Amino acid sequence: MTYEQLLVEAVHQGIDIYEKPLSARIKGLYSDNVIAINKLIPTTIEKACVLAEELGHYHKTVGNILDQSKIENRQQENRARSWGYERLVPLSAFVHAHKQGIRNRYELADHLGVTEEFLDSSLKRYIEKYGTHVIVGPSIVTFEPLGVLEFFE
Repeated sequence: MTYEQLLVEAVHQGIDIYEKPLSARIKGLYSDNVIAINKLIPTTIEKACVLAEELGHYHKTVGNILDQSKIENRQQENRARSWGYERLVPLSAFVHAHKQGIRNRYELADHLGVTEEFLDSSLKRYIEKYGTHVIVGPSIVTFEPLGVLEFFE
């Protein structure tokens, strides 16, 4: 899903999106149906990754969770990030990419339109959630090592 597609999705959900120069360490912020994306982010691919996480905050978090020293806030942050990972890197995408002949992380990130860092974070989250592998339809997606095994009937 591209940055532009995510923008359209957000607008349809009644969320206002603004690109503004933010401090270098802040990539995006969400509050009260408004998302700010750091205008200084150089690529729309990275902006899409940030926007997906901020949309995750819209869908999965409540209140001010900026204080990450609180476990409840860290849990909400993880739920928002997971939403973004599942939106841009769904499990079915691994099987589809395998069928397209994609064989490494760089090609997979490019195919999905995400940064390699976002892909790596999504893989770590999937390992936390499922372990080293998960069944997706007639296939097994393995996260360590990354790959797809197809069942033959």
